[in-house]
Amino acid sequence: MQFDPVLEEGRLLKRYKRFFADIECVDGSLVTAHCANTGSMKNCMAEGARVWFSRNDDPKRKLKATWELVETPHGRLACINTGRANRLVEEALTAGVITELAGFTKLRREVKYGEENSRADFCLMFDTQAVFVEVKSVTLGFADTDTAAFPDAVTTRGAKHLRELTALALSGQRAVLIYCVNLTGVTAVRAAKEIDPEYASALAEAKAAGVEVLAYGTTITPSAITVTHPLTIEPS
Repeated sequence: MQFDPVLEEGRLLKRYKRFFADIECVDGSLVTAHCANTGSMKNCMAEGARVWFSRNDDPKRKLKATWELVETPHGRLACINTGRANRLVEEALTAGVITELAGFTKLRREVKYGEENSRADFCLMFDTQAVFVEVKSVTLGFADTDTAAFPDAVTTRGAKHLRELTALALSGQRAVLIYCVNLTGVTAVRAAKEIDPEYASALAEAKAAGVEVLAYGTTITPSAITVTHPLTIEPS
């Protein structure tokens, strides 16, 4: 995925009220950008960090800038715009990069399923078999390891999706969870049990029930992001 228009660089002044970020541009001007990440962004940001943002002149938008990338305190690049993950995974599915799901004949987005009024990010058709796919964006990294973790904050929604996938798997349907790791320098992913033990427990139950858990890493530059390689899933 190429960034279009080209991203602009700046320095993070502060993130506040979850959805706002004040950025100092290279020319010294200031911009308030939308932050699409609803998590804590733990270990992702620090005041003064290099950031990259996009602009959109749509008159309907209150904020014309969107925060896209950050250089983390550990020297990695992270895509903190969680809205990018589904598009990245869709591109990877279409290109056959995610080999475990290669060969589908139809892809649908935001498909209703389950007993808790959920929507699967994707429903893939393999002849007459439907495969339901949930995507999670991972950005939580650590200084002393190349293993990333999810989530970075308690996620009742994430646990709900795991329950829905578990129920599908137990009924004999194919259910898949994909961690799209939007953080460079990572080789593995694990559940962040220290942050959300209930999510970690739900993940273990999902895997035991037959839910397929995949993780794929991305190559990130200020010009583009691409899903490029599989990662290891560490035990919960």
